[in-house]
Amino acid sequence: MSIHSDAGAMSRSPAEKETRMTAGTWLAIAGLVLLAAVPIFAPSLQLLVNLALAKGLAVLGVTVLLRAGQVSFGHALYFAVAAYAGAFLLAAWPGADLLVVLLAGALGAAVSGLLVGLFVVRYRGIFFGMLNLAFSMIFWSILEKFYHVTGGADGIRLPRPSVLGMEMGRHDFELVLFWLTLALVGGLGWFTLRWLASPVGQLFRTVKTNETRLEYLGVSPRRALLSGYLLSAVLCGVGGAIMGVAQGVVTPEYAWWIRSGEMVFIAVLGGAGSVPGAFIGALIYEFVRVFASAFAGDVWQMLLGGFLLVIILFAPGGVVGLFERVTRRGAAKGEEAA
Repeated sequence: MSIHSDAGAMSRSPAEKETRMTAGTWLAIAGLVLLAAVPIFAPSLQLLVNLALAKGLAVLGVTVLLRAGQVSFGHALYFAVAAYAGAFLLAAWPGADLLVVLLAGALGAAVSGLLVGLFVVRYRGIFFGMLNLAFSMIFWSILEKFYHVTGGADGIRLPRPSVLGMEMGRHDFELVLFWLTLALVGGLGWFTLRWLASPVGQLFRTVKTNETRLEYLGVSPRRALLSGYLLSAVLCGVGGAIMGVAQGVVTPEYAWWIRSGEMVFIAVLGGAGSVPGAFIGALIYEFVRVFASAFAGDVWQMLLGGFLLVIILFAPGGVVGLFERVTRRGAAKGEEAA
């Protein structure tokens, strides 16, 4: 399947590639502008969208690994590490700046990602996924048992951080956090796309298609996979730090295995390996979950499962893949008519 897709990509003309990239860029810009209008035209949805975008950043970390053909069932580890890093910082330094809290979360995720990554990049397939799950569950157990440090199941409450040294009310702070999250979505999404297209990113993606070729070229597949693993951990960490600040509390549930499975679910829903799909899938998931649980509280999980089943059966490329397929068919019909 990948061979045919690579051959198709090579056969496209430079003009067609440029047109498609331009269309994708404009579509991404249009999506960001539409989201930016939420606080103005739908302020009641602002917090929901903010949480969905934070989760989308974490899903983007899982998506990066999917580009190398690896599925992690334990990336909630970095989601939780970053959230608790921000909570501990605010507990020790009340009124710490929001940017410092997010940086602390990203740094905590990067350090833990390096320590775990040095071990798990030796493995592939189901072993890779389950080892990540094991580390995540170990951290969850620590959060649950060390009650006097972590608060146990009750978690830790986060005081509201300052913004550039200014104390803000709840409304103003949530608005600033929303704009900052939106900026991070655009910036980190663009950076991830550029990283995947870079020479380092190409080596990382070769782990999926032909790992033996890397060894013949004298490149370590483990080192290539570790570079992408660190990026995925940081992306998850940024999402976790934002989620903790937005909710005002962090609990061991952040590291629970269901959270990791949720990330994989959303990545498949939006489009496995698709950068925009990570955020589109997160938005769809959160809206369906919230409204389905409100109007069908007993069966909302079944609704989500059925929706994912339909996507897998009829649109294996996810929502983004379905959109691209419809767009290509429309363009082909337009060319035939012309």
